[in-house]
Amino acid sequence: MSDYQQDPTQNPKSREYKGPRAKLKDLLPYLADHRKALTLALILSVVASALSLAQPLLMGQVIAAVEASEEFTLIAIGIVVLILVGALVNGFQYFLLYKTGEGVVLSTRKSLVARMLRLPIPEYDRRRIGDMVSRVGSDSTLLRAVLTQGLVDALGGLLQFTGAVVVMAFIDPVLLGSTLGVVFLAIIAIAITGRRIRSATTKAQQKVGAMSASVERALGAIRTIRAARAEGRETEEIYKDATAAYDQGVKIAKLSAVVAPIAQIAFNTAFIVVLGLGGLRVATGATSIASLVTFVILLFFMVGPLISAFGAYSSVMGALGALARIQEIMIIPEEKTGEAQSLREPVNEIALEFQELSFHYAPSEDEEPKQILNSVNLQIPRGSRVALVGPSGAGKSTIFSLIERFYEPTSGEILLDGQRVTDFSRASLREQIGYVEQDAPVLAGSLKDNLLLGKADATDAELTAVLGQVNLSEVLARDPKGLDAEVGENGIMLSGGERQRLAIARALLAAPAILLLDESTSALDGPNEQRMREAIDAVAKNRTLVVIAHRLSTVVDSDQIIVLENGQVVGTGTHSELVKSTPLYAELAKHQLLV
Repeated sequence: MSDYQQDPTQNPKSREYKGPRAKLKDLLPYLADHRKALTLALILSVVASALSLAQPLLMGQVIAAVEASEEFTLIAIGIVVLILVGALVNGFQYFLLYKTGEGVVLSTRKSLVARMLRLPIPEYDRRRIGDMVSRVGSDSTLLRAVLTQGLVDALGGLLQFTGAVVVMAFIDPVLLGSTLGVVFLAIIAIAITGRRIRSATTKAQQKVGAMSASVERALGAIRTIRAARAEGRETEEIYKDATAAYDQGVKIAKLSAVVAPIAQIAFNTAFIVVLGLGGLRVATGATSIASLVTFVILLFFMVGPLISAFGAYSSVMGALGALARIQEIMIIPEEKTGEAQSLREPVNEIALEFQELSFHYAPSEDEEPKQILNSVNLQIPRGSRVALVGPSGAGKSTIFSLIERFYEPTSGEILLDGQRVTDFSRASLREQIGYVEQDAPVLAGSLKDNLLLGKADATDAELTAVLGQVNLSEVLARDPKGLDAEVGENGIMLSGGERQRLAIARALLAAPAILLLDESTSALDGPNEQRMREAIDAVAKNRTLVVIAHRLSTVVDSDQIIVLENGQVVGTGTHSELVKSTPLYAELAKHQLLV
């Protein structure tokens, strides 16, 4: 069985994936690389809390000094110094944690990108690219809230709250007990709300991802949309996704709006209780006015940061919702690389061989398996030129995907030079096999950028030579930038044939022993196709060439033509042999392969 398969008969891109549920402990790996900065921030939090808690104690001494008609100038100066130093400590702490937050976002994005570029190929089939991009952008950004709003407010608030409780316990335990009763009721209510905020944020980020995917889809086909006058329909579809994201955002706003009133009610209630009960205790002589004033000030120092911590809790719950979507990608195993193996000189007369090869996509619960290839046996001699032909859906491109190990066969074996392809690492296997896929993608950037994908250390002379091989010298000549000429998004500044030839040039540059060309000449006109055939003939002399094509001119001179139908080989031979022996090939040659 394949180590990673999926069912394309479903529409997995439309299904909502239920990913992992993130917890606070899941944040720890993202903070591990920033331990020193976080430790320093923790120390600063302790210092800031101590400076804050010292202020009401000094204020109590000022009141006691006033009552006793004593000098309090030095105490007042001490209060001013504490305020100024506390402000500086808080400012530096905030900068440190914000910078660390940016570091967490950066490291998370690096990890995500590294994982996304190494996922098994079926993952790209089942996911929308725009949604994956959204996780690198908006989802990772929310992690900053964990450090800036989360740790600054929650950690500092917790320390200050704890310190205030300790001091208030010494001043008046009775008043403290009544205060904590109100506060803990508020904490319980906010904790319940926070769980709902986390769930709502996860859904909101999913909606944002869907909207990003819709925008990416529309912009990627903007010319087709304009030509079809479908701007209005596409706009409405994007509006629907944007509205869904808005609705989830409003839901989060409603839940978050509950937190502030709860905290405010708790504070006001505690304040009233302290004033009422404290006034009664002053009247009975159980405590002094100075102690009551100090207790009230400490109440502000306790509940104020607590209110901020409640808000921070909402931010952290939102960040956990985004973290869940990040973890959804990070827990997917990377494409298995296999054991590294040194390349060796070809020694076998058969370059590629399929032995009873079958492949089907894993079925869903309510559908039968979809068979793509069924017991395919074929041999491709070294140094030969072989063409794969057959109607759409016959399995031609799937054969290439299996050779490249984008997918794993359900059963059977593929041999490279007499050795199982699974014995090679994927990197060493792909180093021996060049591949030009059907859509011949061109990346945004320059001609040089695209060519260097095939061979990173190629010289400008090599790049110019390979462009000449595929008849792209005129592209260099028409732009004074030469190799640095921009090709535009998806190669839009090149014609279809030029994009196809650039992709082939990129594959030829690596000089692989085996070259797979999928529909390599489908976008070329007659003269350019002839030049391309001449270039391919030249490079095919010292390598094995396997071509998928629907043009008779592309396959007629092949050493061997393999005819596929419904995932099975129904004919093998030369053009003249197959026209007589294989009705399907004769039909294709008559109607689909252009004579």
